Amino acid sequence: MIRYTAEIYRNAYSGLSRNTWLLSFIMLINRSGTMVIPFMTLYLTSPSMGYSVGQAGIVFGLFGLGSFCGAYFGGRLTDKIGYYPVQLFTLTGGGLLFMLLGQMKSYGWICFVTYILSFVNEAFRPANSTAIAFYSKEENRTRSYSLNRLAINLGWAVGSGLGGILAQHNYELLFWVDGFTNIAAALLMWFFLKNPISRRADNQHQAKQKHMSAYKDRTYLLFILLVTLFASCFFQLFTNMPVYFKKELHFSESFIGLLLAVNGLIIAIIEMVLIYQLERKGKNVFFITLGVAAVGLSFFLLGIPAIGATTALFVIVLVTFGEILSMPFMNSYWISRTQHGNRGQYAALYTMAWSAAQTLGPMTGAQIADHVSFRWLWWIVGSLCILTSCSFYRLYRKHKKNKIAPDEITIGIIR
Repeated sequence: MIRYTAEIYRNAYSGLSRNTWLLSFIMLINRSGTMVIPFMTLYLTSPSMGYSVGQAGIVFGLFGLGSFCGAYFGGRLTDKIGYYPVQLFTLTGGGLLFMLLGQMKSYGWICFVTYILSFVNEAFRPANSTAIAFYSKEENRTRSYSLNRLAINLGWAVGSGLGGILAQHNYELLFWVDGFTNIAAALLMWFFLKNPISRRADNQHQAKQKHMSAYKDRTYLLFILLVTLFASCFFQLFTNMPVYFKKELHFSESFIGLLLAVNGLIIAIIEMVLIYQLERKGKNVFFITLGVAAVGLSFFLLGIPAIGATTALFVIVLVTFGEILSMPFMNSYWISRTQHGNRGQYAALYTMAWSAAQTLGPMTGAQIADHVSFRWLWWIVGSLCILTSCSFYRLYRKHKKNKIAPDEITIGIIR
């Protein structure tokens, strides 16, 4: 049994290029400083800052709006000057802006700097996705994206756990650490990852080719709408849920950080191996359906009055498995519908869906929690997840009825 398990892990991680591993390591360094986002609401509503949950929700709404705009312009800039300089600029600029945001005390300046920071940060994502495709081969692109996602979630686990400890002493430390890790990632890229000169010629060659526009793919546009609805619910977990744990359940910052870290650790340990086994079955949209339903169930559990630490931990475990089942296969779906000449359009729409959700979800959820109650928030987003899951199941039935080839709904893994 041990030998069989070791062989599965070895197969899941073998055959990836040196640059793919290096790019994932750079992402790990960058995301190990992810502390500001999960604790931003707690920071803004802390006695030292004194803002309401509703005001914090508006800040997160601006963060999502900046992400939406940054994803669009980051994709266009990547096509013009290449993914390498875009990644360097956004990592360095994001690091400096994190440090600056920690010094802002005025609500207006907090909102402004948050928007600019999220714009620069999200412009990194299209460039990074393009880089992963460039450094991987067709036969291992799925696992290359998966390795990058693994680095993101492992970094999230480290950042959330350490962030909870630092937050108990001084929230401002979170901004400094997040900023320095961004800059450290940029330096690693500068010294160890070469800028491929051949990229411009490749872009010019692909520009001459004509492919179907993502904006005319009706099935894909429906998929994007469902992703936006799901993501709007999912983002409650890292914005309004920590506030609920603190204000309603009276958990400490360190325990909240531990709960968030569990999410990343589970993903880091089992996701690549689990996806390595499941992707062969050719039921990607079906797995999305199960994952979204699991996340919806976790929200219903949060709506149970006065849950304890054990139930909170179970909620995190359940939502993590829902995330593992849904998000990798969402990426599989959009990547499978692309060709080299239109991949940027599909990637931009997918990234913008998550960015839009980052605007709508936390802001709307915060207003519901502030003016009605957290319990109503959990019931509403739980119900929305279940309805979205049913819609994904209809999409799965449509694919099955039309007998769409397996390769049209399989490949690729990232958040």
